[in-house]
Parts: sequence; structure tokens; C-alpha cells
Amino acid sequence: MMTKASSLTQTWRRLLGACCLALCAVGAWPAQADERFITVASTTSTEQSGLFAHLLPVFEQASGIKVRVVALGTGQALDLARRGDADVVFVHDKAAEEKFVAEGFGVQRFEVMYNDFVLIGPRNDPAQVAGHDILEGLRRIASADISPRPPFVSRGDRSGTHMAELRYWKAAGVDLDQAKGAWYRDTGSGMGPALNTAAAMNAYILADRGTWLNFRNRGDLRILVEGDTRLFNQYGVMLVNPAKHPHVKKDDGQKFIDWLLSPVGQQTITAYKINGEQLFFPNARR
Repeated sequence: MMTKASSLTQTWRRLLGACCLALCAVGAWPAQADERFITVASTTSTEQSGLFAHLLPVFEQASGIKVRVVALGTGQALDLARRGDADVVFVHDKAAEEKFVAEGFGVQRFEVMYNDFVLIGPRNDPAQVAGHDILEGLRRIASADISPRPPFVSRGDRSGTHMAELRYWKAAGVDLDQAKGAWYRDTGSGMGPALNTAAAMNAYILADRGTWLNFRNRGDLRILVEGDTRLFNQYGVMLVNPAKHPHVKKDDGQKFIDWLLSPVGQQTITAYKINGEQLFFPNARR
């Protein structure tokens, strides 16, 4: 039987143990709070292609600066930066990026790398779009007079890919507002989830090549249109303007930008391959 004295001893031991744990937690907090990091607002394509998983450990090892990535569509990434919730923006919609700088939210835009967009679709290609002309391919999807009507999946999220898709429809002479029907599926999602939707529906979709190459759930989809010069896809990087948001980590953010543009950063981009195929091509100019 436990005596009153032994019961009190055990109670004190439990209290002492709890105090020690609390002191350890308090002691660890400053180290965690003082971790050196920057926040980068970027696109789902750089994240879901696997590029950041390849790049960031190299930069972090060299600099001691951790990079926290918020992966969104380009439009949402720029909005996040406008609110001052990022230190650096790394996206792919040149017109939107130049507007971001012109409005004073970004310090300067630098080109980093490029790849291309591709039109993905069912292996049997019911709309007969296969070739090297993205505009003709979209015209054939929009005017397909077959049953069942082949669907087209759009990201619909103001991303760089979505904005490029809208430009291509317009250049193809397709009034999307009038042409839209049940065949056009607006998902409002990132590149990976949109590709999953396209695979499930056996649908056409515009994608960046990098995410497609890293995508495994392809179903019966394949690349149908590629090689059109209009499918060129440029990526740019910008420091968020500390004059707008004084809390921006301008020195560490600039270190990340400088590293991306440096020979080492550019070579690290070149080295990222899947099954021997290069996903991004560096083209930094300073």
C-alpha cells in the first residue's frame, strides 16, 4: 500500500518533471524563432515540377538561409506579395510581373529560366489537334462536332498557365465566353490537381512541360501539341519592395535572387532532369 509520504514524493517528482519540460521548451523557443528564412511566393509549376526540392537544399547549404515557399497561381502569388506577405516573387507571367514592378511593389524583374507549355490530351485525340500549332489545336477543340464532346480542363486560377491559355484562345479567334459549355471545365486549381482532373476525364489541358514530366497519374493522356514558338514560357524573379513593406527581408531576399542568377544557381537549374530530360533552361541576364 502506498504511504502518504511516498504519494507526496511522486507528486513532487511529476511537478518537477513538468517544470523541466516547460523550461526546455522555453529555452528552445528563441532558437526556433531566430531561424533565418525568407518567404518566396511562387507558382505551383516550380513546386509541383520538383524544381524547388532540387534547388533549395543547394542554396540553403551555401547561404544558411531557409526558404519557405508559398506555391500559388502567379496572380495569387503577386497578390500575396502586394500585401507584403512575401520577400521574393518567382513566377511566370511577364506582363503581370512588369505591372507589379511598375506599380512599385517589386524592385526589379530578372529573367531566370524558361521552359514551354504543351497541350495534353487523350491518346486517341478525338478533336484531331495533334501537331505544332497551338491556335489551330484550340480551334479544333472549340468546334469539335462529335459525341461525346471531348472536354477541356482549365486551371481557372489566374496563374501564368491560365493567363497564357486565355491569350491563346483569343489569338485563335475563339470567343471563350460564348463558346463555353459543359465541355469546358474551369477548376480553379493548381497544375497538379488540374492534371488529375484531366486524367480522370480523359480531357485536353494546357500544362507547363515541367509539371507534366513530373506528373505520374497520366492515365491515357499524352502530349499532342508542342514546339510552337508561342508556347515559350519565361520565368522571372523579383524582390518585394521594402519601400512599400519595410519588414521585407531585403538582404536575404536579394541573396536568393543573386544566387539564382549566378553561374552556380543557373547550373543547378540545368542539372534538374527527369529520366534524362531537362525541365528548365536558365537564361539569366543582369
